[in-house]
Amino acid sequence: MTFFHFGNCLALAYGPYFLTYKYSGMTEYGAFWKCVQVGGMYLLVQLCKMLLLATFFPTLDGPLEASGLFTELVKTTVDFGDVMGMSVVLSRVPGAGHIKVLITGLGWAAADLLLTRALPLWVGARGLEFDWKYIQISLDANISLVHHLNLALLVWLWWRVDLAPPVRPIAAVLLAGCVYRPLLPQVLALLLGSQPAGFTLLAANATTTLCTALIASHMFITHTCG
Repeated sequence: MTFFHFGNCLALAYGPYFLTYKYSGMTEYGAFWKCVQVGGMYLLVQLCKMLLLATFFPTLDGPLEASGLFTELVKTTVDFGDVMGMSVVLSRVPGAGHIKVLITGLGWAAADLLLTRALPLWVGARGLEFDWKYIQISLDANISLVHHLNLALLVWLWWRVDLAPPVRPIAAVLLAGCVYRPLLPQVLALLLGSQPAGFTLLAANATTTLCTALIASHMFITHTCG
């Protein structure tokens, strides 16, 4: 039973990544090792972010307040390092625009999945008792895949010199929204007066990510086809 639960969580978490790679046309470009290289860049960026956070933002224990939210806002600004890392990757990956976005987004998301969710699933999902927490982790991995693909798309759009001037502010707002997405639990906690439940937070993450992705996709289609 425990292995069956672990297998379900593993398939739910990793399945969409495999399907995205297999059916998006990336196999025709031999993109596997390019995705691995993107994962290496992800690891380098995360190490730099950890050094910055440990140096300038030491961890403080205490209740969540407005001042705490401001501190988290400042700390989350370090996540613009992901934007810089993706910009470097997009400038070095050969191919058409959509292939650049797919390789960068999938490689970044896969590295994030391996480093942040693989160990909790391996250790916890094989436990003796069933826990919805690991299903939530697997579903969150799917949301993260869409989020990173969307972030890569927005970075690609932002650096296009031929992007229409009226569209550029929209891209900037969406890009900032993706960067500050980790603040959503704190914002919901302030609005609701308590920490949101797991599936409530998942639904909020999925809704915001999907809306942002739809807008960014429309901008991409308009830019490339218009």
